[in-house]
Amino acid sequence: MAELPISYSHLTSPIGELLLASSAAGLLAIRFEEEAKALPPSAEWRCEAEPFHEAIQQLREYFAGKRLVFDLPLAPQGTPFQLKVWQALQEIPYGETISYSELANRIGNPRAVRAVGAANGSNPIPIIIPCHRVIGSNGALVGYGGGLPIKKKLLALEKEHYAKTQAQRSLF
Repeated sequence: MAELPISYSHLTSPIGELLLASSAAGLLAIRFEEEAKALPPSAEWRCEAEPFHEAIQQLREYFAGKRLVFDLPLAPQGTPFQLKVWQALQEIPYGETISYSELANRIGNPRAVRAVGAANGSNPIPIIIPCHRVIGSNGALVGYGGGLPIKKKLLALEKEHYAKTQAQRSLF
């Protein structure tokens, strides 16, 4: 089976420049600025904005606090175990965090805490697959591909907008 062509585009965000990559199957990757510099797009990839219109729009809404859930076709590449972990990550609600241990429990493998951490660390589509919502069992921020300052910013952004959303709901 021939590989699908990969397109890429950039998005300037409040946490820095993001590189997005996709194929006809869906979004394949989001790379943070430092990672994108260290691992630039392959020569076979095509730079084009059109395939990313919806992803960029949804990411902008997220950063503005107007999107709590993403609705995009995703095509992450990984092992069956990684895919299971990444699916479970998408079920963590906006504005909430869980521990690696809780994530291992959610996938039905409570002893796989380290493997869950490794899968979390290899998530190719951060933000949309919200690996930043996983924290240490003691509540500490630990490990994040974009760096702990970005993880802290994402969690603070969600906490702020989540609190506003909850306050508005309590008015009705």
